[in-house]
Amino acid sequence: MGAIISRPGHAERFVRKNRTVTIRLDRPDLSIHEIEFDNTFAVAGHTHSHVDAMYVLDGQVEFLDGDYYVRVGPGTLIAAPPGARHGFRNPGPGLARVLALHAPDGGFAQVIRDT
Repeated sequence: MGAIISRPGHAERFVRKNRTVTIRLDRPDLSIHEIEFDNTFAVAGHTHSHVDAMYVLDGQVEFLDGDYYVRVGPGTLIAAPPGARHGFRNPGPGLARVLALHAPDGGFAQVIRDT
């Protein structure tokens, strides 16, 4: 198998009330999603059996690391190893945009399609 190239416009895009999720890659070993969200969207603290990483593209994101939030901005990479409690939210104002990576996928892409 060769490289996978995901060009602009060749992805699944899901517009929701307070977020837009674009599935850039959906493979069993890796999924990559672009998430743009406002300050009414938040992901509560949770854990996974896989790596969950996030690269901040735009805006400010408050990332839950265990029991504490850390505010980060564009250019920041965050990675939660298996079992690490994490979550995130947008403190506002404006939109935040992140690139989220799950390795392996863990079913995240299908959850986006189903909700």
